[in-house]
Amino acid sequence: MTIRKRKAPAKKKTAPTTRPAKGNTKPITTNGPQFAQPITTPDPAAFIMQHGSDSAAYKILDSQKGKLLPRPFPVAKTAEPIVTLGDAIGTQGASVTTSIQRAGQIVFHVVGDTGNTKGPRDMELVADKMTNDYTDTDPKSVPSFCYHVGDVIYSFGEAQYYYDQFYDPFRNYPAPIFAIPGNHDGMVAPNTETVTLNAFLENFCAAGADSHRTPEAGELVRTAQVQPGVYFTLEAPFVRILGLYSNCLEDPGIISTQNGTYPGLTDAQLRFLETALERVVNEGFGGAVLIAVHHPPYVAALTGRRHSGSPLMLKEIDAVCESTGCWPHAVLSGHAHNYQRFTRAKDGRETPYLVAGNGGHAVAALTHKGSPTIRTPVAQPALSDGNDAITFENYDDTDYGYLRLIVDTTQLRIEYHPESDGENSKTPDDFVTVDIASRKLVHYQARS
Repeated sequence: MTIRKRKAPAKKKTAPTTRPAKGNTKPITTNGPQFAQPITTPDPAAFIMQHGSDSAAYKILDSQKGKLLPRPFPVAKTAEPIVTLGDAIGTQGASVTTSIQRAGQIVFHVVGDTGNTKGPRDMELVADKMTNDYTDTDPKSVPSFCYHVGDVIYSFGEAQYYYDQFYDPFRNYPAPIFAIPGNHDGMVAPNTETVTLNAFLENFCAAGADSHRTPEAGELVRTAQVQPGVYFTLEAPFVRILGLYSNCLEDPGIISTQNGTYPGLTDAQLRFLETALERVVNEGFGGAVLIAVHHPPYVAALTGRRHSGSPLMLKEIDAVCESTGCWPHAVLSGHAHNYQRFTRAKDGRETPYLVAGNGGHAVAALTHKGSPTIRTPVAQPALSDGNDAITFENYDDTDYGYLRLIVDTTQLRIEYHPESDGENSKTPDDFVTVDIASRKLVHYQARS
């Protein structure tokens, strides 16, 4: 499928209508989870807190290339930390999940790399189009949540930028937002005392605590998410999403000690993945199983651009899938700042691997000036492990956008929507459908 380019009408920008509350330095307890503002507010024209230059920090980091190490992260108390959609919704969670089950399908968003250091415009365009999906007149087509595949905040996950880069862009989004950290959420700026992942943990990992707004939310109503950690299983009707934290290096993604290469880390995420997949098998779960990890296993092996794939990480994931006999129906990532879709054919399965890293931060072209255009689909033998076939199916390296997923009892459909199509366009520019039972690509059969 060829991705179409349509120019969206210009949006009028206004002065900020909300701002961080002065003196708000402690969490504010609420009566339950809260999401969107009671009254929709227009997009701001500028950040409340201007983001300073990170050039000096990156100069230091660039001088340390090859010497930087991944950082330890909090290990969950249980082998498989779990959060349900109902947990995140609160007292109405049971009735909402029952309604989804009666409808026979669930719809949700996936987006990555939304943080922007220059201004709110690009983030807002994506968030506004996502929010507009909640105006759908067919109740079963309305999304139930958003899953963020990392790099919520740039450049070093600083707490002071959460308002401008996360809470304000999504202030009108009326549903839970789950997230795995990206490398920038865990990265620490040189010569600072910041602790890796601190702000992410405060704003997304409030499991067991009373519902509350964090200082970073300012006067906006969205409460901290109740995830049990930086890696976890999200359970919702028809779908389980197994989220992994691939640490804070620019490349590659790292989810373990890699057989002792990184002794400061842990293999807890491999045990988590094994436990989660074994539970899928033992419980006979018949829905879609998705793996989400910020660093993509595959990126197009055509131009040698930065943000490369992570083959060792993929090999570890494969080993766990092989040992449990349970493979994902799709793998979702961010990190590379564009949209890319691959099909992996292995042992009779056809698995989509998608990069959704164009959520608002600096879209990256896949080709250099003067280099030939990439025509898809195109085989990627350089990405093969020798026992599979990888096909680069489609891409968008000029627009910002997000994924919309639909899962029912038999199918997983993944759609790509660029914001350039405009808020009211509901037709995807790319899509793929997986038959849940056979794990093969099929033609989508819409529910009546």
